[in-house]
Amino acid sequence: MLSRVIHARGLARTFRKKKQEVHAVVGVDLDVEAGEIVGFLGPNGAGKTTTLRMLTTLLEPTAGTATVAGCDLVTDPVGVRRRIGYVSQSGSTYPDARAGEEVVDHARLYGMSTAEATERGRKLFADFDLDGLWERQPKTLSGGQRRRLDIVVGLIHVPELVFLDEPTTGLDPQARANLWQHIRDLREERGTTVFLTTHYLDEADALCDRILVIDHGAIVAEGTPDALKSQVGGDVLTVTVAEPRQVAAVARLVEQLPGAEAPQVLDDRVVGRVRHGGTALVELVRGLDRESIAVSGVESRRPSLDDVFLQLTGRSLRDAESRPAVPGAPAAEEVTV
Repeated sequence: MLSRVIHARGLARTFRKKKQEVHAVVGVDLDVEAGEIVGFLGPNGAGKTTTLRMLTTLLEPTAGTATVAGCDLVTDPVGVRRRIGYVSQSGSTYPDARAGEEVVDHARLYGMSTAEATERGRKLFADFDLDGLWERQPKTLSGGQRRRLDIVVGLIHVPELVFLDEPTTGLDPQARANLWQHIRDLREERGTTVFLTTHYLDEADALCDRILVIDHGAIVAEGTPDALKSQVGGDVLTVTVAEPRQVAAVARLVEQLPGAEAPQVLDDRVVGRVRHGGTALVELVRGLDRESIAVSGVESRRPSLDDVFLQLTGRSLRDAESRPAVPGAPAAEEVTV
């Protein structure tokens, strides 16, 4: 297996619509080593989906170079497709087909015989807790079962690199936790390199060896989850204000705390960083009481990946999904997460 399965430099994509240019990706540099689980995070409009579509040969770059699984992205896209697996956010199985038939048909596209595809498919069904579902229609499966079936389809041709686009979106907590273990097993038991996008920061924290953050079409940070969190100094103080008109007063009180940095206001929440969260929390509560400001919640905690994201992009990832797409974009999926 290659030591580096993705190597991209200056990867860019510009869309044109009605004589207007939209620079969705402006020069992405990234490397992914064999056997890594890498998380790719970014708000709507940041260029995440566009980058993913370029890396999976679904969209041709406007500029830049990249090799994926040892093949040049532009000159040998077929070679890339033969060596990667791709599990889209929306899934790829036909609802009225038979689950086993979908897997076998996909394998046949890669040149596998029916017998080989059936043998490998049934083994993957067992590995992914899908025993007994070979003859079932995807539309009759649970959300977790359908996502595991999507991953089986993406793995049937034995790719060395698999792209997972929002793999657990819409799943309940138990199904998410179950799928997390299957994703870990891809690397631990099969040696598969995993490149995944997610809106769940706890998912990125739990699964990923490294995280890449994209914003405004460029990579703005990368590193292990712990290394990224260590960049956020001090403790995080969050105040949820009962009366929105009092947000400015709360922000002023937070900014006046010893060692505090200028806080950020997110709707009815004020988020600031302080050196000593416990001491600052006591002083803040006294100030709120003194000025008769009603709040619905106050907390102090250690930094999380969401705080990293907030510091890098100026917004919380859980709030980013509502951000409008880039104006003038030709299609939402080309410029959104």
